[in-house]
Amino acid sequence: MQAWPPAQVPVLPGRGPELRLYDTSDRQVRPVAAGTKATMYVCGITPYDATHLGHAATYLTFDLVYRQWLDLGHDVHYVQNVTDVDDPLLERADRDGVDWRDLGGREVALFRDDMAALRILPPREYVGATEAIPDVIELVEKMLASGAAYVLDDHYPDVYYRADATPQFGYESGYDRDTMLRLFAERGGDPRRPGKNDELDALLWRAARPGEPSWPSPFGAGRPGWHVECAAIALSRIGSGLDIQGGGSDLIFPHHEFTAAHAECVRGERRFARHYVHAGMIGWDGHKMSKSRGNLVLVSALRAQGVEPSAIRLGLLAGHYRADRFWGREVLDEATARLRRWRTATALPAGPDATDVVARARQYLADDLNTPKALAALDGWATDALEYGGHDAGAPTLVTTAIDALLGVDL
Repeated sequence: MQAWPPAQVPVLPGRGPELRLYDTSDRQVRPVAAGTKATMYVCGITPYDATHLGHAATYLTFDLVYRQWLDLGHDVHYVQNVTDVDDPLLERADRDGVDWRDLGGREVALFRDDMAALRILPPREYVGATEAIPDVIELVEKMLASGAAYVLDDHYPDVYYRADATPQFGYESGYDRDTMLRLFAERGGDPRRPGKNDELDALLWRAARPGEPSWPSPFGAGRPGWHVECAAIALSRIGSGLDIQGGGSDLIFPHHEFTAAHAECVRGERRFARHYVHAGMIGWDGHKMSKSRGNLVLVSALRAQGVEPSAIRLGLLAGHYRADRFWGREVLDEATARLRRWRTATALPAGPDATDVVARARQYLADDLNTPKALAALDGWATDALEYGGHDAGAPTLVTTAIDALLGVDL
């Protein structure tokens, strides 16, 4: 699958501190400690609707990680999937009377346009679930052979993963069983299905049903479950030693817990990823932004209204990536005013020395992507430049370069 074209990232002189991020499984901020090649897998969209600000906030988070790694001199191998066959997509296509492939293709194209406009750096490999069917089949075969999976002998012979196949299951989320069962039911699981060994056992392969797309496999025609798709893509494209598995906080359980468990049970590894990183949710009018509530703020709609993508970025960067936060007119107005102020300050022929502010911006971003502090530091430089001027002719260019390289904001 084709990703979107990359924005040019300027090279910023010098080097910042090593990146530290909050790890969901360890419940603390700690060094990422990536090698020369830094690897990251981020869960992509299920393309049955347009990109909203919740999506944008998640992919912006990992764009910042990408940019900090580039600033540190890493070669970044970033993989993202597209769940281009799944129940929500098929249900929406049936509701609208369109082919599921056409619906998915249309929404993926819109997503790519939105990501390019927001200057989100694209993954090196952008992989649809339908492109990874052979990888999924191979992974499911290994789980069946090892006893980590079983065929539910029912009218439809679906393949299920045993939640107890790894002794460490549950370490990534840290949730107790009652919480797991509640979230499993809310987020695509089927705890009440008769015949399963355990209510938490997760679907690996959905046997073919009439009117649904399917692919042949040694264990019967069907299509992938949700979690195994990401495990198969990450293992086949990156392999062992993944530095970061990322996504929104709503993916902590069951999606990321099971993705990790699927990979760990076939590789015999304790951890699928060295770091589990999750972005907070974006709300509107006091509620989480979601399709079911009908309160989505679409990136494409904002762009159509003439809102600059740089202002959207700044509005999302104004809050810490891990915080659940709300979007509103005030957020956008403040971001637009900040963008205008920064542009005016960096357009001056000279300004105050910028060495310190660039160093502090790097330091704040290295400390768990503390964008509010980084923005405040840059605000301070801009205020000094506008109110007191300066004599450093290179300072405006250095600040412009730092804002672009580290924050992805085009002045």
